[in-house]
Amino acid sequence: MPEHDALIARIETYCRSHEIAESTFGRHAVNDGKFVGRLRDNRRVTTATIARVEEFLARKADGLDETAIYDPRLRHRQPTAAAATAGAVPAKQDGAAHFRFYDNRQKYLLFVNTCSEKWAVADRVGQELSRLRVEPPALRVFDAGMGDGTVLTRVMRHMHQLYPTVPFYVVGKEISLEDVRLTLEKLPDRFYEHPAMVVVITNMFYSEAPSLMPAAPENAAKLNWREIALDGNSAHAFEEQISELEPEIAEGWQVRNSPRTGNPLYVRPSVMVLYRGDHKILLDGIIPRPGNAIGEYNLIIASQPFRLRASLDLKIKRVLAPLARALAPGGRMLTIHSHGNDPGMEIINRVWTGENPFQHNRHTLLQALKTELGTAGRSLNFTAASDKRALFRYVMHTLPTEIGSSIGTSTLMAAWNAAVYVAQIEDERLEKAMIGGRYLDATRDILKKRNGLWFLDESFVVSRKRGR
Repeated sequence: MPEHDALIARIETYCRSHEIAESTFGRHAVNDGKFVGRLRDNRRVTTATIARVEEFLARKADGLDETAIYDPRLRHRQPTAAAATAGAVPAKQDGAAHFRFYDNRQKYLLFVNTCSEKWAVADRVGQELSRLRVEPPALRVFDAGMGDGTVLTRVMRHMHQLYPTVPFYVVGKEISLEDVRLTLEKLPDRFYEHPAMVVVITNMFYSEAPSLMPAAPENAAKLNWREIALDGNSAHAFEEQISELEPEIAEGWQVRNSPRTGNPLYVRPSVMVLYRGDHKILLDGIIPRPGNAIGEYNLIIASQPFRLRASLDLKIKRVLAPLARALAPGGRMLTIHSHGNDPGMEIINRVWTGENPFQHNRHTLLQALKTELGTAGRSLNFTAASDKRALFRYVMHTLPTEIGSSIGTSTLMAAWNAAVYVAQIEDERLEKAMIGGRYLDATRDILKKRNGLWFLDESFVVSRKRGR
């Protein structure tokens, strides 16, 4: 007999009384039309999903609004706008004084969808893959700020091309809930193509994430560790199971703002470990456990790991030094950040004369990193390389007909957004600059002069000697 007979009976009663199909119930309750069928077949259903169904039935029994809106990232269904405004208390805008352009989600999405930076970064990372020293039990990769997962998943495709039979251990650090969700959406195809793979996602600090262990005892005591062995052998099956994790992710990736800097900090340190259940025996030696995780990596990807205007001390002590210490023998850390001296900065300097957010180049960063590491840096190579090797270009996507005698407003706005995003101009200054039309004139002039818009990124490598 099915394990959940009582719940199935309640669902059947609900469907009869509301004259809806069981698939409709599943979509309304947990955004899964196959839920009731899987429950009846006694197939794998998480306790969190069962809890959401129980709550859905309880709320309906209490006569709450039938037109509630389902958000899979939240445990609770949200009331409609009409219901929410009745007696609603305006939410407190915590951290409003610390709002920064770099954290604006809409501007970020416009930038990444109109510019090729992530493609170019992934290609640059790919150049390091053939230089790696790969030894048992796995090829170990750490992404120090995976964003929406575009770079990481492109790199994973390249890894599979070069090492199709080597187990992968991939750890991604990301504090943004939305970016974690976007990354998870890209993983089912990776698990299908490369079954021998463990993917770990965490929200910890740079000093903690490589070893998956919080430094402070009080944080270690509340560590939220979740291990998921995915059933099945198809991308669709993996996608269904990963989608069910969203309420847990929303809970584990809560953030608060630092009262001193406004930076987002985790409320609770979280680790999510995913792998294919049918490969658990093969992967047993690399699946991390609390307090026992591989803390050294063959490749560390540090793409835009800090804000351009951050202090040199913060960039080195909080980011680059902890990452360099996590390199395995023969391992390589590739750091990429914006360089400037490109058409994007020409637009910026037309509006803000003398503006220069690019405070520390690769030579300055590497020298400071050497000093910080001291004797621990003797086993490392610090490679700045020439401009020809270190600098690379990415572009804003435009059609051949978009840059001409007349440039459309949407193209101008996309170019302006990209330029101020890369330069990390604060909203307060943006509002003042956009009162008149001078910013559009400047953007139009540079697009015509350069026949488009492109930017330069700068890269450098820190590698550990093979014999330590």
